[in-house]
Amino acid sequence: MTKADIINEIVNKTGIEKPSVTATVEALMEVIKKNMNDGENVYLRGFGTFLLKKRAEKTGRNITKNTTVKIPAHMIPAFKPSKEFVGAIKSKVKVK
Repeated sequence: MTKADIINEIVNKTGIEKPSVTATVEALMEVIKKNMNDGENVYLRGFGTFLLKKRAEKTGRNITKNTTVKIPAHMIPAFKPSKEFVGAIKSKVKVK
């Protein structure tokens, strides 16, 4: 499912005009990105948490030059679904 699919589904379910839904979805994503750039986690009760995880410094390899490269410690974005969300998926989605 793409962002356009999400927007179309919201338009169909709510009857709100597409430009308004598009602006709302874009604004939601911007707020999440801004807060995570500021070092804050975003909590959506019943859905999940967008959080920052720290990756420790490590040594990597550049296989084309056969050299080692130090990769500094850094933060990465992650998503942790809520227990309700995980439970709903487990009960409805079949393993293929």
